[in-house]
Amino acid sequence: MKVTLRKRTKGSRIRLYLDYYNEGDRKTESLKLFLISNPRTPIERTHNKKTLELAQTIQAQRQIELQNGEYGFRDKEKQKGSLIVYMRMLADKRKDSSGNYGNWDSMIKHLESFSTTDTPFSKLDRNYVQNFKDYLDKKSRTKSNTVLSQNSKYSYFNKFRAGLKQAVKDGIIQHNPAESVEGFKQGEPEREFLTLEELKAVSKAECDIEQLKTAFLFSCLSGLRWSDINKMLWSEVQHSDEMGYYIRFRQKKTKGLETQPISDQAYDLLGERQDKDERVFKGLRYSAWHNTKLQQWVMRAGITKTITFHCSRHTYATLQLTMGTDIYTVSKLLGHKELKTTQIYAKVIDEKKKEAANRIKF
Repeated sequence: MKVTLRKRTKGSRIRLYLDYYNEGDRKTESLKLFLISNPRTPIERTHNKKTLELAQTIQAQRQIELQNGEYGFRDKEKQKGSLIVYMRMLADKRKDSSGNYGNWDSMIKHLESFSTTDTPFSKLDRNYVQNFKDYLDKKSRTKSNTVLSQNSKYSYFNKFRAGLKQAVKDGIIQHNPAESVEGFKQGEPEREFLTLEELKAVSKAECDIEQLKTAFLFSCLSGLRWSDINKMLWSEVQHSDEMGYYIRFRQKKTKGLETQPISDQAYDLLGERQDKDERVFKGLRYSAWHNTKLQQWVMRAGITKTITFHCSRHTYATLQLTMGTDIYTVSKLLGHKELKTTQIYAKVIDEKKKEAANRIKF
């Protein structure tokens, strides 16, 4: 790393500029200072002396800045680092949030499929980012060999851009090449749910995993997420004369402390009460195999909808609204921070009403 003071004669003046060189990178900076080519008077000689001293002082300052990495040159060693290894490191910091980590993990797997060889940061540019976006849009496939949904593309590409933004903060790259690439637009999320009649049907159908069936039905009756049901302890299941049965817990997703009233029917699903430090739903698992068993159970009830565990929460929300519970109360029951999140369910119900109205024709 070297900064050299150079001179360039033009007419009767000598212009001063700095020449920067750092492991193959070169750039120049005009100091907008000049010396007189042939000083003849004491004033001209004094001007040259003081101007040259000023230029040398600036040169010394720039040398220090260059050594400290403050003058725009890339850190060559950091540039040699692996993009995928770095992204994996960022993902690992999010392991305490299964949903967030899962999205990062999926993004990285698509990135690995896109990059047949690992990519160093030195090869990262706008074209790379655009090509990865195009790959997500046109070529990426899910485990079941289907194209990615609009929201999956939106989520994965945003995770990728967030990783590059962090790389700028960490001093690995100078700028985020994704800033000049337009992201995906977020699609309207699909909110599949069971009607009351369908819920009654699945409650009577046989499921290969009884614990999974019970947890799903409990979620339909309480609105709790899988993550909160899975970690629920008996100490969180409480009762008072004023409130009846309720769950006092901290949401895993939002970290908010919640008090969730539950019906007597929901409480009865939990079975015999155990020690306060015991999990209510022991051995509950979330995997592709469990999702398959869940779908098979629903199909035994004569339902052809694609149902995942999270649909139980959608079922709770839509049934509450359908039965007249106001949207503000439903929002609180779901633990939503913003009312607009709950309004998505209201849109679903409005659409179903529209479909029902259009069925009557003569």
